[in-house]
Amino acid sequence: MSRIGNRVLSIPQGVTITTEENVVTVTGPKGTLTTDITNAIKVSIEDNNVITTRINETKPVKQMHGTANSNIENAIIGVTTGFTKSLETIGVGYRFNVTGNTLTINAGYSHPVIIEIPNDLTVTANGNNEITIAGINKEIVGEFAAKIRSVRKPEPYKGKGIRYKGEYVRRKEGKKAA
Repeated sequence: MSRIGNRVLSIPQGVTITTEENVVTVTGPKGTLTTDITNAIKVSIEDNNVITTRINETKPVKQMHGTANSNIENAIIGVTTGFTKSLETIGVGYRFNVTGNTLTINAGYSHPVIIEIPNDLTVTANGNNEITIAGINKEIVGEFAAKIRSVRKPEPYKGKGIRYKGEYVRRKEGKKAA
């Protein structure tokens, strides 16, 4: 039994949800998101609530039931409040620079790393060592944040690198432990 799939999602004020065959479209104050749903999941809108039900009890259908419900919930949250991820740099000379549609990262390499910012995301710099990525699609925000973090992952000896805000990096002792 999927407890997540059986959740009843309430539709906030200013959000409209439409379903056409296998596509759920969520429109709100921040924009519009669409989510593809498998044929085995039925989405119904009743009394300002979204209800997902499955057509049979096979294992793949049960697995997709909770996923479909969570994807619809993420779309509702995205068009109302949006999603944010914050990253920070630790290290001498490591910094972010946001200019227009590009993000320049100095991360200890001999050259700066330049990354194009997708059109549906906004990246704001909070000083030289912090940036905040905001957008309505949770998947795109997380993917872009992971791409930035992969430029220089935090290393375990000194902790230098790019990390998520509040991320714990497990430290090692190094040579003196031997």
